[in-house]
Amino acid sequence: MIQASKIKKNSVLDINGKLHMVDTITCQSPSARGGSTLYKIRTRDLITGQKTDHSFKSDEMLKEGEYEKRPVEFSYIEGENYIFMDLETYDQFGLNLDFLADDKNFLVEGMELTALLIDGIVKTVTLPDTVQLTVTECDPCIKSASATARTKNAVLETGFHIQVPEYLESGEAIKVDTRTGEFLSRAK
Repeated sequence: MIQASKIKKNSVLDINGKLHMVDTITCQSPSARGGSTLYKIRTRDLITGQKTDHSFKSDEMLKEGEYEKRPVEFSYIEGENYIFMDLETYDQFGLNLDFLADDKNFLVEGMELTALLIDGIVKTVTLPDTVQLTVTECDPCIKSASATARTKNAVLETGFHIQVPEYLESGEAIKVDTRTGEFLSRAK
């Protein structure tokens, strides 16, 4: 059992006998004295892919889902399927573009991830919190812009569009938060 206030993105919960993965969490503080904090959670059913919204009080206890984790590597894209390789058995499996949703924006060939298996079948993969990607296209660099907080549009190697600081140039590696899709820093 896990307390609602301790739930994180990509947690797996057993809700009404079905396994759901947490996609987004928003915290709503009480407006009245004595009110309890509400956690609004959007989950995705691991079998059907259907998204559902739930509200829980901060002290409410939820059942964690039973699953197995296994290391996998993203290999390539074949049509609308993303092909992964299990790093323990070297078996390959595919996940549909619809099921990956926004995670596809951060997948690069050779990237190591964690797969969630239910009854021996891969249901989804979880990304690390941050990934390193290369800027392939962006507006020209402005030399005097390093002291300002202005941003410009950029396209990453996965085709994802992101806002980056004006001082960045094409070809630079950056760190991106996979939970929010925001620029974090230059990669070292």
